[in-house]
Amino acid sequence: MEVSKRILIAETPKHLGKEVKLAGWIDVRRDHGKLVFLDLRDMSGKVQMVVLPNHPEAIAVAQTLRSEWVVEIIGNVNPRPEKLVNKDQPNGALEIEVLSITVLNTAETPVFDIASDGKEISEELRLKYRYLDLRRDRMQKNMRNRHLVTNFIRTFYSEEGFVEIETPNMTKSTPEGSRDYIVPSRIDKGKFYALPQSPQQYKQLLMAAGFERYFQVARCFRDEDTRGDRQPEFTQIDLEMSFVEQEDVMEINERMITQLVQKIYPEKTIQTLPFPRLTYQEAMEKYGCDKPDIRTDKNDPNLLAFCWVVDFPFFEKDDKGGWTFTHNPFSAPKPEFMNDLMEKKNIGSIGAAQYDMVLNGYEIGGGGIRNHAPEALKKVFEIMGYSEERIEKNFHHMLEALASGTPPHGGLAFGFDRLMMLLQNEPNIREVIPFAKTGEGRDPMMESPSEVSVEQLIELGLRITKEEKDGK
Repeated sequence: MEVSKRILIAETPKHLGKEVKLAGWIDVRRDHGKLVFLDLRDMSGKVQMVVLPNHPEAIAVAQTLRSEWVVEIIGNVNPRPEKLVNKDQPNGALEIEVLSITVLNTAETPVFDIASDGKEISEELRLKYRYLDLRRDRMQKNMRNRHLVTNFIRTFYSEEGFVEIETPNMTKSTPEGSRDYIVPSRIDKGKFYALPQSPQQYKQLLMAAGFERYFQVARCFRDEDTRGDRQPEFTQIDLEMSFVEQEDVMEINERMITQLVQKIYPEKTIQTLPFPRLTYQEAMEKYGCDKPDIRTDKNDPNLLAFCWVVDFPFFEKDDKGGWTFTHNPFSAPKPEFMNDLMEKKNIGSIGAAQYDMVLNGYEIGGGGIRNHAPEALKKVFEIMGYSEERIEKNFHHMLEALASGTPPHGGLAFGFDRLMMLLQNEPNIREVIPFAKTGEGRDPMMESPSEVSVEQLIELGLRITKEEKDGK
């Protein structure tokens, strides 16, 4: 009987005693002369195969194979002799007797070992050949679990009545804390779009639009100086809710994270439920930071010590002695401080309706209740020293939207890459981002950032001076 449909390696136990078609990469080839053993790998797992001398054509092909060649194999699924069963492997109780081999593509010798966990290889080299690096077991698990977590989050919020809405990646440059990436306009020469540092303004505008519950797996962009475990582009799980108070937002997100861990990472233990709460002042006094690691055993990689940090100060002094926000300018003060905000007094003592979720010493999520009245938001910018003209220029759209009948609202955003890093027990976020950049923001594989043609610059009405080209 001709076998026409390929099956995945993980399905082979269901086909014991039958002929199957498999396809994938040669993981290992062991040539024993009259016998050739092959380990085949596909997206679902690995399986051992043996090419016997009574199939001379298959033996001839098998002896030419090398690691990472792509092949299609037809063979019989046979049980292994009991003494050769490998109980540590998912398919260790069976073996594929190879009947024929078709080479679909050859492969040059990889520039590094794909069988290892990759941690002994320079990161620059791994990122340059990321498509090879992603083949290793550890990286496959990281990316596949990233998918599982994303899917869980989407399902959870959808079942809670949230609507997933995409917001623009080309928007207006406004001061939000970090430096914007800007995109020149070809049509409106001399004007620029900005890539969003977060969907902060758009999600509040969606509350003004009446959606009440929004979430998004959002791409964010920040042009920051080299800061170790940062990336120019990253992912947030972003959400916003109308007609809520701080407790409502904290409750639903604590419940989401708890269920996520219990379902996808059952081997992990959450240290304390419900999550402990610390005020900003308590965290600083006891731990010396606002993202404390409260684990009782820091040597246990599967111990997750979540906590909330609340009651942040709204404002702090900047380098020039003026006032700036501690989180973002759209936060509301705690209700008891609203009068101080409106009268612009006792500024250093104003508390924000702001909350951070912390895990094992990392901030994994932050949010707050927003100013839904335009007068209150305007006072924030005035305290920060913004002129009437600057407020109007940068935030007229927000003030106008809030004045249209916007409900009380608040939300939270998870740093998704950082959350995955901790759940996967990885040392940095680059290990859980498929095509990460170096700490300096470069992509060695695509060789970006890169120069563009003079023609492109002319179209955009731009030019590069000699000093800029020389890096001065």
